[in-house]
Amino acid sequence: MAKKKTLIGSVTALLALAAVGFGFLQNNDLFPKQETQQSEVSTPSAKDIRADELAQLTYQGTQTIEVNQNIPEFSEDDLSLENGAWEAYGDLDHLNRATSAEAMLNQSLMPTEKRGDISSVKPTGWRNKQLPNGKYLYNRTHLIGFALAGENANWKNLITGTSQLNNPEMLRLEMDINYYLKQDKNHYVRYSVTPIYRDDELVARGVQMQAQSIGDDTIQFNYYIFNIQDGVTINYADGSSEISNEDMTQQENATSNENNTTTATSQNSETEEKQKEYVDQQGNGLIKGSRSGIYHLPGSKYYDDTTNPKEWFKTIAEAEAAGYRAPK
Repeated sequence: MAKKKTLIGSVTALLALAAVGFGFLQNNDLFPKQETQQSEVSTPSAKDIRADELAQLTYQGTQTIEVNQNIPEFSEDDLSLENGAWEAYGDLDHLNRATSAEAMLNQSLMPTEKRGDISSVKPTGWRNKQLPNGKYLYNRTHLIGFALAGENANWKNLITGTSQLNNPEMLRLEMDINYYLKQDKNHYVRYSVTPIYRDDELVARGVQMQAQSIGDDTIQFNYYIFNIQDGVTINYADGSSEISNEDMTQQENATSNENNTTTATSQNSETEEKQKEYVDQQGNGLIKGSRSGIYHLPGSKYYDDTTNPKEWFKTIAEAEAAGYRAPK
């Protein structure tokens, strides 16, 4: 009987030691604890990003990302056509920043006159500078593009946006909507554009763009676009910026190399350039043919000013075949 009690006591002691040992291992590196909270979102390419996380995102090389799995977050009332076509702009906030732009877009809202001068508007953080490539860092960026609603110098509809944000990122989405609306006077698109600021910064970190065509899903997206410019570090608190010499030097060298090619190479490049396609995600041409017989490429000097093009083309060759010439 004494041996049996001794055996039981030994087993009990071993089990107790094992429990203590397992607890020790759990509190050390062999069983590390998993963190369940994250103070800043660090995976901007994820498709399940929520709108309330956008201000904390940091740019990691992909300028346009999907929000809510690319599904717009409109309610049934938001998609109602009870009031026909309309547009509404949020009031400027306590820092004078534009806050939101909402619309039910239709052909009836599109401009019938040439775009007016908007240079009188100085959106918050407007500290512009010319880049080494000749372009300017900032544009007065429309939340709802002029070609969609005809708004000119509306302070509530303009933010300080980089040229890269404006074109091609926002432009390509606006072009898709523009094309859809022009197909039928009964086409409507519910549209929402919201600048996303971090705390009291004067320049938006990006814009959230949502759109849903009424009655079909031809137009349907929910994107966040970072307000960045390659080769430039932006201080979003006040709009000041620093140019990366290394990045800009590479761009200048590339331009110099292009300008110093031989005649034969230039001729080949010219042919290739005329066949290069400028299209949006739907395959629609982005080259504008103006009513004065001049074609304008995306990003060129007068592209944004050409608000009511007569025709659209995919290649320079198509534009020239139709009788259009390059701007002088």
